[in-house]
Amino acid sequence: MRDKAEVRNAIIEASGAVFSRFGYKKTTMDDIARSFDMGKSSLYYYFQSKEEIFKTVVVHEADLLKKELRNVLVTTQNPKRRLKNYILVRMKTLRKLSNYYNAVFSEDLAHFDFIERIRQKYDSEEIQTLKWILDEGTKMKVFSVENTELAATAISTAMKGLEIPLFWKNKDPDLESRLDDLLMILFYGIIHR
Repeated sequence: MRDKAEVRNAIIEASGAVFSRFGYKKTTMDDIARSFDMGKSSLYYYFQSKEEIFKTVVVHEADLLKKELRNVLVTTQNPKRRLKNYILVRMKTLRKLSNYYNAVFSEDLAHFDFIERIRQKYDSEEIQTLKWILDEGTKMKVFSVENTELAATAISTAMKGLEIPLFWKNKDPDLESRLDDLLMILFYGIIHR
Protein backbone atom coordinates (compact mmCIF):
# COMPACT_ATOMS: atom_id res chain seq x y z
CA MET A 1 0.00 0.00 0.00
CA ARG A 2 1.28 3.46 -0.92
CA ASP A 3 1.79 6.10 1.74
CA LYS A 4 -0.14 9.38 1.84
CA ALA A 5 2.68 11.50 0.37
CA GLU A 6 3.09 9.11 -2.55
CA VAL A 7 -0.65 9.17 -3.30
CA ARG A 8 -0.72 13.00 -3.02
CA ASN A 9 2.13 13.25 -5.54
CA ALA A 10 0.34 10.91 -7.94
CA ILE A 11 -2.85 12.98 -7.60
CA ILE A 12 -0.86 16.14 -8.33
CA GLU A 13 0.55 14.61 -11.52
CA ALA A 14 -2.86 13.37 -12.69
CA SER A 15 -4.55 16.66 -11.77
CA GLY A 16 -1.97 18.64 -13.72
CA ALA A 17 -2.96 16.81 -16.88
CA VAL A 18 -6.67 17.40 -16.22
CA PHE A 19 -6.21 21.13 -15.52
CA SER A 20 -4.08 21.41 -18.69
CA ARG A 21 -6.79 19.80 -20.77
CA PHE A 22 -9.88 21.55 -19.39
CA GLY A 23 -8.54 24.65 -17.64
CA TYR A 24 -9.16 25.52 -14.03
CA LYS A 25 -12.76 26.71 -14.38
CA LYS A 26 -14.06 23.71 -16.31
CA THR A 27 -12.23 21.07 -14.27
CA THR A 28 -14.31 19.43 -11.55
CA MET A 29 -13.34 17.31 -8.57
CA ASP A 30 -15.10 14.44 -10.39
CA ASP A 31 -12.77 14.93 -13.39
CA ILE A 32 -9.73 14.80 -11.13
CA ALA A 33 -11.01 11.75 -9.23
CA ARG A 34 -11.75 9.90 -12.50
CA SER A 35 -8.29 10.69 -13.88
CA PHE A 36 -6.78 9.03 -10.84
CA ASP A 37 -9.35 6.21 -10.76
CA MET A 38 -10.49 7.25 -7.32
CA GLY A 39 -13.79 8.22 -5.77
CA LYS A 40 -14.38 11.92 -5.26
CA SER A 41 -14.87 11.42 -1.50
CA SER A 42 -11.46 9.71 -1.32
CA LEU A 43 -9.90 12.71 -3.03
CA TYR A 44 -11.07 14.91 -0.14
CA TYR A 45 -8.92 12.83 2.21
CA TYR A 46 -5.85 14.27 0.45
CA PHE A 47 -7.06 17.76 -0.57
CA GLN A 48 -9.78 20.03 0.81
CA SER A 49 -10.77 21.63 -2.50
CA LYS A 50 -10.13 22.00 -6.21
CA GLU A 51 -8.37 25.29 -5.44
CA GLU A 52 -5.97 23.52 -3.07
CA ILE A 53 -5.18 20.91 -5.72
CA PHE A 54 -4.63 23.60 -8.34
CA LYS A 55 -2.36 25.60 -6.04
CA THR A 56 -0.35 22.45 -5.30
CA VAL A 57 -0.07 21.66 -9.02
CA VAL A 58 1.12 25.21 -9.77
CA VAL A 59 3.72 25.12 -6.98
CA HIS A 60 4.87 21.68 -8.18
CA GLU A 61 5.32 22.97 -11.72
CA ALA A 62 7.12 26.08 -10.44
CA ASP A 63 9.55 23.80 -8.61
CA LEU A 64 10.14 21.83 -11.82
CA LEU A 65 10.91 25.07 -13.68
CA LYS A 66 13.31 26.22 -10.96
CA LYS A 67 15.11 22.87 -11.05
CA GLU A 68 15.58 23.07 -14.83
CA LEU A 69 16.85 26.66 -14.62
CA ARG A 70 19.21 25.89 -11.73
CA ASN A 71 20.69 23.12 -13.83
CA VAL A 72 21.44 25.62 -16.61
CA LEU A 73 23.12 27.99 -14.18
CA VAL A 74 25.46 25.36 -12.76
CA THR A 75 26.31 23.53 -15.96
CA THR A 76 27.06 26.53 -18.18
CA GLN A 77 30.03 28.80 -17.45
CA ASN A 78 30.22 31.09 -20.50
CA PRO A 79 27.98 34.12 -19.70
CA LYS A 80 26.60 34.48 -23.24
CA ARG A 81 25.85 30.76 -23.45
CA ARG A 82 24.42 30.80 -19.90
CA LEU A 83 22.03 33.63 -20.78
CA LYS A 84 20.96 31.96 -24.01
CA ASN A 85 20.49 28.56 -22.35
CA TYR A 86 18.60 30.13 -19.46
CA ILE A 87 16.12 31.79 -21.83
CA LEU A 88 15.83 28.74 -24.08
CA VAL A 89 15.27 26.28 -21.22
CA ARG A 90 12.85 28.69 -19.57
CA MET A 91 10.74 28.97 -22.73
CA LYS A 92 10.77 25.25 -23.50
CA THR A 93 9.95 24.31 -19.92
CA LEU A 94 7.17 26.88 -19.60
CA ARG A 95 5.60 25.49 -22.75
CA LYS A 96 5.34 22.11 -21.01
CA LEU A 97 4.14 23.52 -17.69
CA SER A 98 0.85 24.96 -18.85
CA ASN A 99 -0.78 25.14 -15.41
CA TYR A 100 2.05 27.19 -13.97
CA TYR A 101 2.14 29.40 -17.04
CA ASN A 102 -1.62 29.96 -16.96
CA ALA A 103 -1.58 30.67 -13.24
CA VAL A 104 1.21 33.22 -13.49
CA PHE A 105 0.14 34.97 -16.68
CA SER A 106 -3.64 34.51 -17.09
CA GLU A 107 -5.89 37.32 -15.92
CA ASP A 108 -8.74 34.78 -15.54
CA LEU A 109 -7.04 33.38 -12.44
CA ALA A 110 -5.98 36.69 -10.91
CA HIS A 111 -8.73 36.50 -8.28
CA PHE A 112 -6.76 33.90 -6.33
CA ASP A 113 -4.54 35.52 -3.71
CA PHE A 114 -1.92 32.82 -4.07
CA ILE A 115 -1.58 33.58 -7.79
CA GLU A 116 -0.49 37.18 -7.13
CA ARG A 117 2.05 35.98 -4.56
CA ILE A 118 3.41 33.44 -7.05
CA ARG A 119 3.58 36.10 -9.77
CA GLN A 120 5.51 38.51 -7.58
CA LYS A 121 7.88 35.81 -6.38
CA TYR A 122 8.41 34.53 -9.94
CA ASP A 123 9.15 38.01 -11.31
CA SER A 124 11.49 38.87 -8.45
CA GLU A 125 13.41 35.58 -8.68
CA GLU A 126 13.71 35.82 -12.44
CA ILE A 127 15.05 39.36 -12.38
CA GLN A 128 17.53 38.47 -9.64
CA THR A 129 18.73 35.43 -11.61
CA LEU A 130 19.14 37.45 -14.79
CA LYS A 131 20.92 40.17 -12.82
CA TRP A 132 23.31 37.54 -11.42
CA ILE A 133 24.06 36.25 -14.95
CA LEU A 134 24.71 39.82 -16.12
CA ASP A 135 26.83 40.65 -13.05
CA GLU A 136 28.96 37.53 -13.61
CA GLY A 137 29.34 38.35 -17.31
CA THR A 138 30.30 41.93 -16.47
CA LYS A 139 32.94 40.75 -13.96
CA MET A 140 34.38 38.49 -16.67
CA LYS A 141 34.33 41.45 -19.10
CA VAL A 142 32.02 39.59 -21.47
CA PHE A 143 29.18 42.07 -20.90
CA SER A 144 29.40 45.80 -20.43
CA VAL A 145 26.30 46.68 -18.45
CA GLU A 146 26.11 49.69 -16.17
CA ASN A 147 22.77 48.87 -14.53
CA THR A 148 22.35 45.10 -14.43
CA GLU A 149 19.02 45.29 -12.60
CA LEU A 150 17.53 47.49 -15.32
CA ALA A 151 18.98 45.23 -18.01
CA ALA A 152 17.61 42.14 -16.23
CA THR A 153 14.16 43.74 -16.09
CA ALA A 154 14.35 44.52 -19.82
CA ILE A 155 15.37 40.94 -20.65
CA SER A 156 12.56 39.55 -18.50
CA THR A 157 10.09 41.82 -20.30
CA ALA A 158 11.43 40.74 -23.71
CA MET A 159 11.05 37.06 -22.75
CA LYS A 160 7.43 37.65 -21.80
CA GLY A 161 6.93 39.22 -25.22
CA LEU A 162 8.26 36.05 -26.86
CA GLU A 163 5.77 33.94 -24.93
CA ILE A 164 2.77 35.33 -26.77
CA PRO A 165 3.52 33.75 -30.15
CA LEU A 166 5.17 30.74 -28.56
CA PHE A 167 2.33 29.70 -26.28
CA TRP A 168 -0.85 31.15 -27.69
CA LYS A 169 -0.28 30.25 -31.29
CA ASN A 170 1.99 27.31 -30.44
CA LYS A 171 3.51 27.64 -33.92
CA ASP A 172 7.17 28.43 -33.32
CA PRO A 173 9.05 25.54 -34.89
CA ASP A 174 12.42 27.18 -34.44
CA LEU A 175 12.52 28.81 -31.04
CA GLU A 176 16.30 28.68 -30.89
CA SER A 177 16.70 30.64 -34.13
CA ARG A 178 14.23 33.25 -32.96
CA LEU A 179 16.07 33.45 -29.65
CA ASP A 180 19.39 33.91 -31.47
CA ASP A 181 17.91 36.92 -33.28
CA LEU A 182 16.69 38.40 -30.01
CA LEU A 183 20.07 37.87 -28.36
CA MET A 184 21.89 39.47 -31.29
CA ILE A 185 19.85 42.62 -30.68
CA LEU A 186 20.38 42.32 -26.94
CA PHE A 187 24.14 41.78 -27.19
CA TYR A 188 24.93 44.11 -30.07
CA GLY A 189 22.04 46.57 -30.20
CA ILE A 190 20.42 48.02 -33.30
CA ILE A 191 22.83 50.87 -33.98
CA HIS A 192 25.23 50.48 -36.88
CA ARG A 193 28.81 50.63 -35.62
